[in-house]
Amino acid sequence: QVQLAESGGGLVQAGGSLRLSCAASGLAVSTYDMAWFRQAPGKEREFVAAISWAGSRPSYADSVKGRFAISRLYTKNTVYLHMNSLKPEDAAVYYCAADQRGNGGASQGTYEYWGQGTQVTVSS
Repeated sequence: QVQLAESGGGLVQAGGSLRLSCAASGLAVSTYDMAWFRQAPGKEREFVAAISWAGSRPSYADSVKGRFAISRLYTKNTVYLHMNSLKPEDAAVYYCAADQRGNGGASQGTYEYWGQGTQVTVSS
């Protein structure tokens, strides 16, 4: 059974940093396209960052480029989202997602597996 467990969310001041973790079980993050999405209250879920199983250059939403970085650690079967220079508009529930078919990218519909999410709150 595939499970994605996000952690690392919390309350941070604007300008601060957080590192989100997505611990995977039942799949190997080295063979899946992995991504982070987020959903703020009253808004649709949106793409944040993705990394392909092949290790090609990660992709990012324009709103987080230069501030966020996605990475993975094979030995821990975990994907991370390093978030720096956080802004109040980054506040959302952040979700980890996995795609086995290699279609990945920014489209939510290509991801078969999702975690339950972790809340990020940014105070101004």
